[in-house]
Amino acid sequence: MSAPPAAVLWGVLAIAVLFGGWGLWRALGGGGDVHARLSASEQSNQQLQARLDEMQQNVATLTRSDQISRDANRDLQGALAEREEEIAGLRADVAFYERLVGATSQRRGLTVHALRMSPQNGNAWEFQTTLTQNLNRGAVSSGRLSLVIEGTLDGKREELVWSELRQGDEAGGTPFSFKYFQQIKGDVFLPDGFAPVRVTVKLQPRSGSPISESFNWSEVIGNGPQGGVPPAEAD
Repeated sequence: MSAPPAAVLWGVLAIAVLFGGWGLWRALGGGGDVHARLSASEQSNQQLQARLDEMQQNVATLTRSDQISRDANRDLQGALAEREEEIAGLRADVAFYERLVGATSQRRGLTVHALRMSPQNGNAWEFQTTLTQNLNRGAVSSGRLSLVIEGTLDGKREELVWSELRQGDEAGGTPFSFKYFQQIKGDVFLPDGFAPVRVTVKLQPRSGSPISESFNWSEVIGNGPQGGVPPAEAD
């Protein structure tokens, strides 16, 4: 005898409810493990991120340290090069002074030993000249120094005297006074478009005749002995 349809339906529903409850229990019962694994993964990820941040900071620190070391090394190399150049210049000065005051040195009166011209801002030029004398040892040579610069301006030959080269004081020249040698520095100013060709150093001693010594411009802007070159010719 077959069961009524209603009884069969209720039986199927009862079985479905039992299986559904069992599945829900499994899902809820296993959910604890999933949450635990998720929490552990999040903690691990945070630790890895912290480690990554630390490593990135270390890399940045090392990079800065390396750059600082490179900069310091470059500065040191530059300073050493400057010192070597300075020492070489001092050795040349010592050799020059030994030749000047030595027992076997040639006796000469007041002389322009060397001249150098260095460009400055704008149309300004710095001159540095070395005056010497060892004819009268112990005697003081004094007077005034001035420059005359020859060149071209707008295609015409021009000669600029001291009063045109200087701005302000020392219109009569730069004073000098020494026993054996003296280096004199100063500035001169050239007009726009002026092309220098030749420069003459004029010395007016307190006693005695004027002295003039000329230099080619292309030579005095180079690096000759004693910061310049000997005169091209003397008047």
